[in-house]
Formats: sequence, structure tokens, C-alpha cells
Amino acid sequence: MKIEKIQVLKGPNIWSIRRKKLIQMRLDLEELEHLPTNKIDGFRERLEQLIPSLVTHRCSEGVHGGFFQRVEMGTWMGHVIEHIALEIQTLAGMDTGFGRTRETKTPGVYNVVFSYLEANCGVYAAEQSVELVRYLIDGRQYDIEACIQQLKEIREQERLGPSTGSIVEEAVSRNIPWIRLGRNSLVQLGYGVNQQRFQATITGKTSSIAVEMACNKELTKKMLDDNAIPVPMGELVTEPEDLDKVIRKIGYPIVLKPLDGNHGKGSSINVNDWETALIGLQHAQNYSRKVIVEKYISGYDFRVLVINHKMVAAARRVPAHVVGDGVQNIQQLIDIENQDSRRGYGHENVLTEILVDKDTNELLEKLNYSLETVPQKGEVVYLKSTANLSTGGTSIDVTDMVHPENVTMCERISKIIGLDVCGVDIMAQNLTQPLKESGGAIIEVNAAPGFRMHLAPSEGLPRNVAAPVVDMLYPPGKPFRIPIIAVTGTNGKTTTTRLIAHIVKNNGFRVGFTTSDGIYIQNTMLTKGDTTGPISAEFILKDPTVEFAVLETARGGILRSGLGFSSCDIGVLTNIKEDHLGMNDIHNLRDLTKVKRVVLDAVKKGGWSVLNADDAYSMRLMPDLDSKIAIFSLDENNENILKFAKEGKITCVYEEGFITIKKGDWKIRVVKARNVPITMEGKARFMISNVLAATLATYLHGFAIEDIANSLRTLIPSAALTPGRLNLFKFKKFHVLIDFAHNPAGYEAIEDYLKNVDSPKKIGIISGVGDRRDEDIRECGKIAGRMFDHIIIRNEKHLRGRTEEEINGLVITGIHESGRDVSYEIIPKETDALKHAISLAEENTFIIALSDVISNAIELVQEYQIKELQEDGKIL
Repeated sequence: MKIEKIQVLKGPNIWSIRRKKLIQMRLDLEELEHLPTNKIDGFRERLEQLIPSLVTHRCSEGVHGGFFQRVEMGTWMGHVIEHIALEIQTLAGMDTGFGRTRETKTPGVYNVVFSYLEANCGVYAAEQSVELVRYLIDGRQYDIEACIQQLKEIREQERLGPSTGSIVEEAVSRNIPWIRLGRNSLVQLGYGVNQQRFQATITGKTSSIAVEMACNKELTKKMLDDNAIPVPMGELVTEPEDLDKVIRKIGYPIVLKPLDGNHGKGSSINVNDWETALIGLQHAQNYSRKVIVEKYISGYDFRVLVINHKMVAAARRVPAHVVGDGVQNIQQLIDIENQDSRRGYGHENVLTEILVDKDTNELLEKLNYSLETVPQKGEVVYLKSTANLSTGGTSIDVTDMVHPENVTMCERISKIIGLDVCGVDIMAQNLTQPLKESGGAIIEVNAAPGFRMHLAPSEGLPRNVAAPVVDMLYPPGKPFRIPIIAVTGTNGKTTTTRLIAHIVKNNGFRVGFTTSDGIYIQNTMLTKGDTTGPISAEFILKDPTVEFAVLETARGGILRSGLGFSSCDIGVLTNIKEDHLGMNDIHNLRDLTKVKRVVLDAVKKGGWSVLNADDAYSMRLMPDLDSKIAIFSLDENNENILKFAKEGKITCVYEEGFITIKKGDWKIRVVKARNVPITMEGKARFMISNVLAATLATYLHGFAIEDIANSLRTLIPSAALTPGRLNLFKFKKFHVLIDFAHNPAGYEAIEDYLKNVDSPKKIGIISGVGDRRDEDIRECGKIAGRMFDHIIIRNEKHLRGRTEEEINGLVITGIHESGRDVSYEIIPKETDALKHAISLAEENTFIIALSDVISNAIELVQEYQIKELQEDGKIL
């Protein structure tokens, strides 16, 4: 048994549109293909003993213990591994339960698919599940506890913190998309120009001056004091002499804390003697040279949370502690407390495990206690000097008990400091009385206050404090998405994408679009290369200047990672033809259709799917799509078009030379096809099909007919604007056409165009593509034999595991099958092949280079054009 590959899917995918986080593991069972679980002695018993909680998996039996029933009856190891991968994640605090195991076309090779919460945890679970099964088969002992602990540690390294995570969850509940920026807690909500960013609980609206002020505790204290807010007496010190003067002035007990500290680090609380004060000064100066010394205010530690200058929650914070029973020692009491089901590793549960550290030991030393000390019954022993939940503290919700004067005061504080998300720390006997009556004081004001104590208090009502943050970032009516048109299919994707982007730009939007040759914003290429996957889509959606996205979406990215967007407004499917078949378990057009439809399934509710009525496989999708559907065709008498017309639906057709929108039987003529430059005066029917798709998509979005028409008339095909898409270079004696056609459907489109080209000699430069099926390479050779008078076979840049001789042999076989006596020769290097073709050119020769490396071919032809102009004296 071996793992062939593990893929992390992060968006809508072929397995599920809704479940975006999936691991897809390709697993070769090898000899285990012939050994289901019931043929391995003791396998079920060993598995049940190791992971008894698998009894909760109902599996296809639909009953408690259903999975073990399947194991008893006999099931394959891929299925077992799927369930183990899910369960060990659940045991590590990541409850997730979707899984599928399907055999591929290769016997004994399975795709094991299961959900994850953190990607690296999912990958680890996949690897360890396979390893665990190997141990069980061999009868060896597997350390399941070590596996679970490792998963927890990976989870804590990867996951968003509880505050950040709560805001993301609230956004998701409102259908607001989000993107994690980097590996930390910086998150983008929304897309393009409508995005908002936040990190932990600092938002893009948070004033940097306010953060600086809150971090400077002395300045904060002065600002509050100047505004009649009660604060403890105290001063800033750097030397023991200064400390002594302040203590003489304010008296014991005191608090020492670093000027720029946070989360209670470096603080010493309730100090009552000079020796401890000196130790506290040294401790604080590990974090900041300047140390605040102030009067210790007795009472309870409260945190009031103010968001957008409105109080939303309040909690009483209690440091980690144990209560003596007169029998157990402190370590035993800690162990018992940590067994509380609410406590967990890191942030996995409501409470965090209490860990013994330096702070704990110092507190115990002050009491002359150790971990072996047995406290008296009812005695409270505090184990941390601060009440942070991350160190084992607890919280009690007191939101409904806060006196109105204290509410007003805290809201004033948020405005005085200028924080949109503000945590006000108060020391007082209670909050039910105004502070001026209870003798309480404001201890600190916090930027980026933690939400965990309010989201899941140990006692009292949980408060959804993430909701007001999202309300602030996206008040009613404020958009969070930008329009997205996604284009997929086999042929014509890039041209259709460029046409749509051109129309969008001409309507005043700043458009970002991805293509197989690069990422563009407006018409500026920012990244060169095949950028049709999810990373490129995210690039556009993360750009804060983009107002409208047009995303070419190819099969490779969908299979590798899923879509790079959660949903789109319009999905365009140009066609489904033979291409890349025999790869990644895509063996026929039915398999390919399943991949392409992911884009259409991701169309938002009320959005549109645009389909090619001339393509049989595209039409087969219509009954299964949840979106509204509009279709286009080169033939207005297409049976699907006629059916749509009877139903009063929207279509786009090519009729009597016009690009025409039809609403039922009504016709709205947009533009004459021959006036659309990219159609090559109406001679390139496949380009007309792309124009139909782009016209229909933009019309459905709401652009005016006249604006669409004007845009179509102004997109001039060129190497700059539409590289590799019917780029025609005219010379005095001959013409050169460069196109990206690389599969039978693309070749047929060129063949159809060449029927309208009057030339005595047509020379074709072609190559077989290594990652296509034999029959596809032969078919390309066959079509080339039909449309060219002479063929130059060059070598593909990337052979994809084949030899040049093998590929060329298939091409030549196809040429012979064309039924024409066509001359051909092999010139391996593309530039040499192009130079040779030009040397063969006679009067009115038409050279067609079907190239996979468009830039090289274009640069060479442009050099020839410059040379000809220089010879004619038109340029120097």
C-alpha cells in the first residue's frame, strides 16, 4: 500500500461545492486490493481496541456501529483509512465528518477523500491513517495518543485564534467570503474594492494613533485622568530609587507592570514589601525599561468590551486557581481541574489546561507553598498572577449587571483613546455600582482585546461579540463582494475572458482578469504564465483596486485545489471537447464534464449559467443546474434555441450575419459579426462563438446593448491584446498566423477558418502535445493533413514523459490518415521551423504556426516585420 499523492482542496471542487476543505489522497492498495478487512485475522478487534470511538460512525449501514459492521463483513482499506482520518481529527478537537472513497479507473487505486479543518492536520491525518493501518495489519502497537497530541500541536500552529476565528465564522454565516493573508491572523473579508481587513481584533478602521496610545500605559492613564476617569495613583520609574519614592508616596500594596507590556506579561500584583517590589521591577524590565508603579486596587478583575463605541459585553475574570479539599496536594488538584471536559489544549475548548510555570511557582513561593502542599478545605490557591484565559483563567459573564454610568464611562473611554474595538480593564468590588461609589478604577485600556472570555464564559450567557465587529465593517447596504464572471470550457476560454473583460472595462469598471498567458488588471499584465488556477483568482480578488473580476478557470486548477472563489455571478461554459484526457482520472468527456460543471455549480443563487447550445455535453448539464440558464448558438434554428424561444427565455445567436440577443421570439441585434475585428471579418466561426458567449454574459450582467456593441467593435486582435488568438501578421509576399490551437477541436476551428482564406500554398507548423492521448495526437495530425499543403513538425517544449520520436510518429500517422498526399518534414526547434517556413514562402503563401510557446513565435515574426519595414525605408 502506498500513497501516490495528497492534494489539499480549498474551494468548491468535484467532490462538493459546499464542503470546500477536503483532502484528496490517491492511494494504491497494491496487494491489499485482494485482502478486504474480513480476510485479515483480528483486524476488526485490533481497530476497535485502538479507536473505540469509531463505533459512532454509522457509515452506509446507517446505524450506531455501522462502520464496524462493514469492517466485519469486509471492506477495502481505502474506506477504513477514510474513517480513521476523520476520527483522529475529531479526537484532536477538530470535529469533521465528510468522507468519500472511490476506486479510480486503475484497479486497486482509490481516491480517499475526507474533510479537514486545518490543512496541515488533514495531510498529517492522511499519512498517519495509512501508517496506522499498516501497524494494525502487522499486529504492531501504534501510539494513538502521540498521534492525537501531534495533531493538536499542528492545529495550534495553524488555526486562527478564537477572536479571529469568531469574526470569520460570523462573516461566513452572512455569506461574506474571506481569505487568510499569510500564515498569521491577518484576514481579508470580502473581495476587491469591497474588502475589509482585520488581524486578531484590530481592524482596518483601527487608528494607529489609538493603538500606540493604548500600548503606552502612562499616556493612557494621563488621558483618562485628564478626562475625569478614575485611575490608580502611580508613576513611571526606571531605577530602584524612583521606585522607593513612589512607594513612599502611594504606599503598599502596589502593582508593577512594564510600560509597553500586554497580556499581563511582566506584571506583579498586590506587592506588599520592598524585596518583592525590587524583584517585580526587575521582572517588568525584562519587557520594558520603563515600569509603571501604581496603587493596588482591591476587588475583582473585570473586562468591558466596547465595539464601535458601544458596550457589547462585560466579564469578571478569575485567575487560574484550585480549591483545597484538605486531602489532595496542589499538583493533584491541578490534575483534577485539567480533567474538566471544558478544558483543553490551547484554544480547543472553552477553557485552557492549567500549566505549571515560573509564574505559578513564584506565587506558591510567596505563600511558602509548593506543588506538594495540601491546602485546607475551601482554601483558594491562585496559580497565575493574571486572569488571562490562555493561562487557565476563567470568566463569568456580567454584561447585564453593568451600571448605566459604567456603560457610559467605558464608551467614553473608547472615544477618548480612539479605539473602534476596545477592552477596558477595571478593578472594582462590582460593576453594579458606579466606580466613584465602589472605589474601583480603570487599570488598562487594550487594543486587540481577546473575545474568548465573552464568546464562551465559564459561567453566564455567551455573547456573540463578533457580530458587532462585522456590523461595523459591513453596515447594512455596504457590499462585500465584487461581480465575478468565471469562464471555463475546452476551447475559447481565454478569448471569451478577454472579450468580457474588454466590455467590462469599457463600461467604466476597473477589471482584473486571469488568462492562460497572465494576470491582468485593466490591460496591464502583472504576472506572466498560465494563471487559470485558484491562486491567480485569489490574486485578483485580493487586489483592493479591482471592481470587477473575470476569471478564466481551467480544469487543472479545479482538480488540484478547487476554485479560488466561493461563488460567482455568472459562469460561462464555452464547450467540452477532447483535451488532456487520460490524466488525473479524467478519461472521457463525461469525466471532463464533471470537472467543468464545478464552475456552474458555484454560480450564486439567482445567478446565470451561460452554455453553448451547439455542444452536446454542455447541454446535458441543463437539468442539473440550480442557476438560471441562458444559451448561445451559431445557428438560430438549433433545437435548443428554438425550445428556449418557445419558453420565452434569453439566448444569443448568430443570424444573418449579426450577433443577436433573443428574448423569446424578439430579436435585439447587437452588432454585425464582420464588424467585430476578432472574428476576422466574420470568417472565423469559432471566434464568433466566443463573441456570442461574451455578449450573452455581459448582457445578463446588465450592460447596455450599445455599450456591448461599441466594445466588441474596439477590441482589435493583436499580439499585445490577444496573444496567441488568431494573431495575423501581414507581409508583402505572405501572411503568418499564430494561434494557440493544441487539440482536435482547436485544429478543426482553424481548419474552418482556413476555408475562407484564399491562398495557393498553406504551410502549417505543428507539434504533438505529450500529455494528450495517442488518438488525440493522431487526430491533430489528420486534421493538419486536411488543411495544409506542407507541414513542418516541430518538437513540443515539454514532452511530459514521452519521447520526441513517439510523438512525431503519432503525428505522421495522423497525416497519412488524412487521405491527402501532403509533404512534411521535421525541424525540432520552433524558431528554426518558423524561419524555414518563411524561407519557403511564395506569393500569397499563408503560414500557420500552431504554437505552445506563443511569445517566442510572436517575437520572431515581429523581428521579420521590422526588418521588412527597414528594407522599405519606413523605419530607421
